[in-house]
Amino acid sequence: MKKLIPPVLVLLLLAALVLLEALHPRALAMRPDAPMPWDFALILGLAVLFWGRWHFKRNSAEIHTFKAPKGLLTDGPFRYSRNPMYLGFLLLLVAAAFYVNTWCALAAPLIFLAAASFWYIPHEEHRLRSLFGAAYDSYTKQTRRWI
Repeated sequence: MKKLIPPVLVLLLLAALVLLEALHPRALAMRPDAPMPWDFALILGLAVLFWGRWHFKRNSAEIHTFKAPKGLLTDGPFRYSRNPMYLGFLLLLVAAAFYVNTWCALAAPLIFLAAASFWYIPHEEHRLRSLFGAAYDSYTKQTRRWI
C-alpha cells in the first residue's frame, strides 16, 4: 500500500477548500464584513517551502517522508524549525482557509496539523534518532519542532 505523502495530503485538502469556497454559505463567514488577511500567510508559507526545498536540494538530502534520510540538516531553515516544510504547508493551508473565509475551512489546516504531528513527524523523528542518535537528540534540544 502506498503511503500518503504530505504534498498529496496538502493538495487533497486544498481541493476540498476549493470546493468549499464554491459551495459554502456566506452566513458561516469568519468575517462577513471583510475578507480575512490571507496573503501574508500565503507569502510566508511559500517562502518557507521554497527555502526548505532549496536547502534539501543543495545538500542532496532526502525530502521524501517515507524514505531513509541521507543526512541530518541542522542549518538554513532547519536551525529555526525541525520541520520547515510542514510549517510551510501548514501556512499555505491557513492562507487558503482564510481566503475561503468560513469557520469550517479551518478544518483543513487542523487536519494537516494532526497528520503532521501524530503521523509524519513521529515517523521521521524515529528514523532520524535511529540513524543519527546523539547528534539528533542534541539537535532536538536546540531546535523546536515547529517554530
